[in-house]
Amino acid sequence: MKLLVRLFLLLCLISCETKKERKIEDIKTVFERSNGEETATYLQIIDFYIQLAKEFPEINIQIIGDTDSGNPLHVVTYNPDADFNFQKIGRDKSIVFINNGIHAGESDGIDATMLLFRDLALKNMDAPKNTVVVTIPIYNVGGALNRNSTSRANQNGPKSYGFRGNAKNYDLNRDFIKVDTKNAHTFAKIFHLIKPDIFIDNHVSNGADYQYTLSHLFTQHNKLGGELGTYLHEEMVPTLENSLKELDWDITPYVNVFNQVPEKGFSQFMDYPRYSTGYAALWNTVGLMVETHMLKPYKQRVEGVYAIMTKILEISEKDYKKIKHLRENAFEVYLEKQNYPLQWAIDTTKSTILEFKGYEADEFNSEITGLPRLKYDRNRPFTKEVEYQNFYNSTHEVEIPKAYVIKKGWDRIIDLLAVNQISFKTLKQDTSIAVESYKIDSYSTVENSYEGHYPHFNTKVLRSNQKVNFTAGDILVPTNQKGLRYLLETLEPEATDSFFNWNFFDAILQQKEGFSPYVFEDLALDILQENQEMKTQFNLKKEIDSTFAGDWYAQLDWIYKRSKYYEAEHMQYPIYRILKE
Repeated sequence: MKLLVRLFLLLCLISCETKKERKIEDIKTVFERSNGEETATYLQIIDFYIQLAKEFPEINIQIIGDTDSGNPLHVVTYNPDADFNFQKIGRDKSIVFINNGIHAGESDGIDATMLLFRDLALKNMDAPKNTVVVTIPIYNVGGALNRNSTSRANQNGPKSYGFRGNAKNYDLNRDFIKVDTKNAHTFAKIFHLIKPDIFIDNHVSNGADYQYTLSHLFTQHNKLGGELGTYLHEEMVPTLENSLKELDWDITPYVNVFNQVPEKGFSQFMDYPRYSTGYAALWNTVGLMVETHMLKPYKQRVEGVYAIMTKILEISEKDYKKIKHLRENAFEVYLEKQNYPLQWAIDTTKSTILEFKGYEADEFNSEITGLPRLKYDRNRPFTKEVEYQNFYNSTHEVEIPKAYVIKKGWDRIIDLLAVNQISFKTLKQDTSIAVESYKIDSYSTVENSYEGHYPHFNTKVLRSNQKVNFTAGDILVPTNQKGLRYLLETLEPEATDSFFNWNFFDAILQQKEGFSPYVFEDLALDILQENQEMKTQFNLKKEIDSTFAGDWYAQLDWIYKRSKYYEAEHMQYPIYRILKE
């Protein structure tokens, strides 16, 4: 009897071991089966995660929202406790959110994350206990379906891959504020569902040639601000760099250069809210954009992304309480601030010296153009001290209002506030409110189409305090909420990625009424005679401005725009500020 029991136990042991080996073999990815030369297709990616979710209770896959391709966005979650209620798990655990394939030809993160989730499920690595891992397996579904082998002319593998633009040919990493795509709309829903503490967006890059496979582009620490920004700059980044070095993975800050050698020095990339990490920073989420070097072998790049993500999980495990505390404290600190920075510039008084590992480059005349060209020589590696400008100063701030009032009719803005979980209420009756009002004073506009827009920049406003009559249906948006930074970055016209600069309000820039000169001549004379101060200013302008003095229409228009006949709506920004005082 004892012998039979022992045989039974032995058979069970052999059976379990065989089953484990079979699972490892069965769950190999396309990347592994091709010896690191191929990346999975969209359907292969989704099938892979469905298989994991079926076999392992720690993994869940769900569909959340649409994309422009007509296919949905999937969210995959690993939680060792098999609990996928984000309202619950976010209170006690850190949430690391990984986005892949925003540029579908940059597939390194897609394959690396498949390996990561498989290894977490099979416990082939030290699984986190205090961290939940969430991923969008492939964000740019339309780009992934537009598969080819030629659109990334400089990239060293894989054999075929997706396209940068999505199904509507938008670059999704410019769309997080303007939300021209269904992808971005769904992303916002996902982001606010999971409320991540750390966000990783996996990319591939080549601004220059150098020895590194890996580079990191963290959200700019001064812009992130406060103790959270200090933690990112002084603790998280050095810890990641040192831990990767222990694995023989050298990493450098993102090499922000184009058509010049890095050893001349370079600056940290400023991730405005149009970009994924800049958007995440509006919610005090620590953002990391991984940039692998496209000239390195594909297998090596994928393995590098895998290494970075495992080290971020280790940091999350160790610092999850600190990160969650700093994030929550950052929300409170911003609610107490009087002013908010809208514009940034490099602080030229500070910089970091990198021991940069690059390649010598030569400049000589091109055989094609006959003009100077740049060529790196990988047989001449070097390590040099290079200046890295990674400190920024605020160059323009705005007083934080108590609330905004948005005139009804601007439905697209209201929809974006709602999807970003901004609290607001609708005025139930007509009311007069003391507000600060903006008139658009000046702005510049780009000459060429950019992501479906002709964005404005260098925007300036004229401020005035007045009582404005608002009507039932207008929207009141208090700033005393966690979406404060989002509100300021989108509703303040002078902010780089404001809704104004993204052309949401271009209708106010066009004057709807005017004057017929032959009629207005007599009226203009009456206006000047009735207003001596205006007449004095008018005559002075003719004296000092010869162009104005020689332009009869400009003179009539000057009078018209200072008269009661000029429409109040022209250049009037339809969002008003209720000041804290």
